[in-house]
Amino acid sequence: MEALLSMKNIKKSFSGVAALKNAELDLYKGEVVALMGENGAGKSTLMKILTGIYSKDEGTIHFEGKEVEYKNVSESEAAGIAIVHQELNMMNDLTVAQNLFIGQERMNGFFIDDKKMEKDAEELFKKLNVDIKPGAKIGELTVGKQQMVEIAKAISTNAKVIVFDEPTAALSNSEIEELFKVIRDLREKGAGIIYISHRMDEINVISDRVTVMRDGEYVGTLITKDCTKDDIIKLMVGRTVFMEPKTQSAVPKDAEVVLKCENLSRGKAVKDVSFELKKGEILGFSGLMGAGRTEVARLLFGADKRDS
Repeated sequence: MEALLSMKNIKKSFSGVAALKNAELDLYKGEVVALMGENGAGKSTLMKILTGIYSKDEGTIHFEGKEVEYKNVSESEAAGIAIVHQELNMMNDLTVAQNLFIGQERMNGFFIDDKKMEKDAEELFKKLNVDIKPGAKIGELTVGKQQMVEIAKAISTNAKVIVFDEPTAALSNSEIEELFKVIRDLREKGAGIIYISHRMDEINVISDRVTVMRDGEYVGTLITKDCTKDDIIKLMVGRTVFMEPKTQSAVPKDAEVVLKCENLSRGKAVKDVSFELKKGEILGFSGLMGAGRTEVARLLFGADKRDS
């Protein structure tokens, strides 16, 4: 069967630094290909070339049997390629429906038909099984719901190829389950899905094949059901990785405290945060997107002023 999408020998440099060297990817109708690699491996760069955000220096892209090169996102979307970016890219002061249909507004004569857009948005959210009010402003939603709006926006174009770039980073477990149902439905309808994620457990659940990149180059492709997590990691890093679980802290209990925060607060984002950091210690901050981790860091650096 001929590939729906084929990218071969793709090269791209920025100011003389090679971001992609002989990168490649094949995608067939009705399959989910996981695109894996460490941070900086070139995954997002390759997808930005596919969707016309970047231009390639060398290589070929074939879509539905024809060689293509898109100059911008509008061209790739018109051809049937959509992308859900890792970074949220919406206008906080517009409504959910207005953000959803930017560039494809519903019109009533010379005027934008907001009621029609809100009705169409409701139907999309029913398909995703999420409770989002189309008339609400995007800036009032949680980060997880904003991400679901981005996903709905990509689905609304009836694309033949959809790229999901780290789509679950801000989603709850129930939202992830609903997203996977939508992806399976798209696959059954013949769409090709490129799924980028660092979460190994997701890859085993949702993908058919795994394509791995390392340092901007194509390394290999594995059949998901025939490979293990260790096989994928070995391709990603170029060696076998032994991960021994940590049983105890290497920092002495009486180690010097080098940073101490008490009752750190700013607006609704940071409320009464307290912690200590000891000399020689690695302190991890964990939480979903929107939990306040970045906001705490900005307060520590003085980028934002604290309330208390």
